[in-house]
Amino acid sequence: QVQLVESGGGLVQPGGSLRLSCAASGFTFSTYAMSWYRQAPGKERELVARIARAGGSTNYADSVKGRFTISRDNAKNTVYLQMNSLKPEDTALYYCNVARVRVGLGLYDYWGQGTQVTVSS
Repeated sequence: QVQLVESGGGLVQPGGSLRLSCAASGFTFSTYAMSWYRQAPGKERELVARIARAGGSTNYADSVKGRFTISRDNAKNTVYLQMNSLKPEDTALYYCNVARVRVGLGLYDYWGQGTQVTVSS
């Protein structure tokens, strides 16, 4: 039922830009904070950015501050990640995430399928 679908990844040169999108369905989007994570080969998954339900509060990993911007459009059930001044170390599979969604008696995390971002010259 809950579904997150990422898009917008690709191959870019260092210094370039990409905008990732995550289309959400199956839950009340506007009541949950949304996040972007990334995972590179051989490394742990890391939190990149998070945005509060109303969109007014955001936080970022130190490595992307000043370069990445997370935003959301609750009318469209979509969260975005604008990535500027990309570096080779940004290369990873990027995932959309919603945490602690109520399903019956439990709370569950949901993930998209991921979209690949490759930064290379």
